[in-house]
Amino acid sequence: MSAESGITTTRSCMPGLFEALNNMPKREPKKFFVIVQGKEYEVSLEKKLWSQQHGEENLVFKDGEIVVKPAPPSPKSRYRVLVKSEKGYFFEEDDIHWPNKIAEGGVTWQTKSE
Repeated sequence: MSAESGITTTRSCMPGLFEALNNMPKREPKKFFVIVQGKEYEVSLEKKLWSQQHGEENLVFKDGEIVVKPAPPSPKSRYRVLVKSEKGYFFEEDDIHWPNKIAEGGVTWQTKSE
């Protein structure tokens, strides 16, 4: 407001607000916890975010450190190949989708694994 109207404003609403804010107790830093193999461990924020990224169910406690479980070995690949045999298929223009006949000296499907 202007001084011409004869009204002056002061900032006296809520006296003591800043003193009350200054006297508030300080907050403790937030603690982060991770549950690994049924036990709860206190960790840093970075380790907590890392554990969420990998999934707490995929973590183990090993040598005093929280690490990701080793991946299970992948199964051996199995695939089928054509092999010459005594009796087998003969194909139209070597297209495996068009077998012509089964006769001596043809090819058969055999399962190979790595």
